[in-house]
Amino acid sequence: MAHESSKAEEGFAFDAAPQDFAAYLQFLRAQAAGLGLRPGEVPQTTFWLVNSNRRLLGLSRLRHWLTPALEEYGGHIGYLIRPTERRKGFGTKILALTLEKASELALACVRLTCDTENIASARIIERNGGVLSGYGVSPVNGKQTSQYWIQLGSARSWKV
Repeated sequence: MAHESSKAEEGFAFDAAPQDFAAYLQFLRAQAAGLGLRPGEVPQTTFWLVNSNRRLLGLSRLRHWLTPALEEYGGHIGYLIRPTERRKGFGTKILALTLEKASELALACVRLTCDTENIASARIIERNGGVLSGYGVSPVNGKQTSQYWIQLGSARSWKV
């Protein structure tokens, strides 16, 4: 069976569970605690969006702080929706939920980036209060990226 996500989507295959799921969960917990990180990596927490049938619809990753490289490309939050579930509002929802978790980390604002040609992702970010602050170039694919900041807390207005 073909996987629904491509290698470009962070190596995440929606239809393939890790061989050792318990070890995978332990790895994610260690990442969130900042244990065993490679140089340049920061602690990050992974969240899953699951429907009532326990089907994985998407995931997000919340980086607890930024390095200069992450501020330029990658940002605090990355998210991915299963290709067959796109255009149903799940991207907007998972980002909104992840922003709530970012608030719990006491972040005042968060950085997000996306390929400039990815209009769907730009709309998701803007629906969640993203303000375009500049452009960059992806070190992954060489494409132009759009860079956004989202203000958290009481100054934030939700558009979800």
